[in-house]
Amino acid sequence: MSNDNPSQRPVRSISLPPLAAFALALGMAVSTFIAASTWKDVRKQPDKNNIRITGSAKKRIVSDLIQWSATIEGKGADRTAAYLSLKGGTDKVVEFLKAQGIKPDDIKTQSARINEEFETVREDKVLPGTNVPLRSETRKSIGFVAYQVVSVSSQNVPLIEKASREITSLLEQGVFVTSNQPNYYYTRLGELKLEMLAEAAKDARNRAENILRAAGNTGIGAIVDSSMGIININPANSTETSTEGNNDTSSYEKDIITIVRAEYKVN
Repeated sequence: MSNDNPSQRPVRSISLPPLAAFALALGMAVSTFIAASTWKDVRKQPDKNNIRITGSAKKRIVSDLIQWSATIEGKGADRTAAYLSLKGGTDKVVEFLKAQGIKPDDIKTQSARINEEFETVREDKVLPGTNVPLRSETRKSIGFVAYQVVSVSSQNVPLIEKASREITSLLEQGVFVTSNQPNYYYTRLGELKLEMLAEAAKDARNRAENILRAAGNTGIGAIVDSSMGIININPANSTETSTEGNNDTSSYEKDIITIVRAEYKVN
């Protein structure tokens, strides 16, 4: 029976070559550094503590310039007759506009154009010795039509609107005239855009302050970045938006909407 005690057994020592021992020590050091760095990154605060916000501004504007036109038509058996008919109608339109109080310098008459009109004549003929009809089509001249456009550009918007509605009364005098849709513009749009962008930027800061206050009375710092969004000019009360921006010309009253995106530091 052996009397050897396991706890008294000699411990075997392992001897590593110098290069292997150095590699082992280096690996342990690198592992320790990685672990320490990871813990440091976990505890590190973000580099930026900012808030991004969007502000907007809206304002009702009234057009101060109107552009409107009427198309006059004249007909005749030949070009000369069509032109004379057109000239008579155009002269009456210009006289009507001047009688409405529109300045002669605001009235422009464009060049006339004359088109020949045709009708298609269809005829069925049965060839001799057959009972099958053969259809033929020919174009027949039925006269000429002349067109001319009279346009008006004025800052007296109500006066031109009235004329655009009443011009068709000349139909009773044998004048073939069509009133086209007016276009409305706001001529001080450039300076207004600067004012609206300032209002939108102010709205963005107010929104950021309200959000931070609700989150715990954190203060807002300096602005870091800002960019102008799309400017939309819509008919009054319209909520239509476009990625390219709207520029409505069909309405007398319009809403201009500006958007600003801003980024602020958070104290």
